[in-house]
Amino acid sequence: MADDSPQTLVGISFGDTFRAQEFLTAAQRLASNGQMHLKDAVFVIKREDGTTIVRETIDPQPGRTALSGAVWASLFGLLLGGPVGWLAGGAIGAAGGAAAAKLVDLGVPDEWVHWFRDEVQPGTSTLALLVTDLDRDALVTELERFSGAKLVYANLEPYWLDRIHAALGEVTPANGGSGADELP
Repeated sequence: MADDSPQTLVGISFGDTFRAQEFLTAAQRLASNGQMHLKDAVFVIKREDGTTIVRETIDPQPGRTALSGAVWASLFGLLLGGPVGWLAGGAIGAAGGAAAAKLVDLGVPDEWVHWFRDEVQPGTSTLALLVTDLDRDALVTELERFSGAKLVYANLEPYWLDRIHAALGEVTPANGGSGADELP
């Protein structure tokens, strides 16, 4: 069943990984309360030297998927062709599983992950959330607990961007007004 709900992508940057993890826990609580549907979460950690680490929570990883494919295909091969089928099935399953993991993108699109890698500041941990059915008021209320964090990106209306900036204690960027006239 395809989910046709509009998707919202929000990226919030934190001074350390623990605060980013705490915000993920808060987002999971919002999801469990029905205030959003959390489709994916991606951590982009940029060290002081500029190197980045990306941890996706949804997209299948090639190694894990290859192992799973190898196990299932080798069992199927063993049933059909004995020991030779077991070896052939394992090799085919591993290759197929790894290839499938490279092609399948279930969460935050890879283009956005690369964008966040380039845009986030050194010495920060950024959490990008891909959500549907978002209760914007609940998100803003939750973000008030994370003063000092920075909004990196959100595909929301200017009114909500201003509210998020205010909740985080940021100075609202000049966007031609506060966005208050653009109520949803």
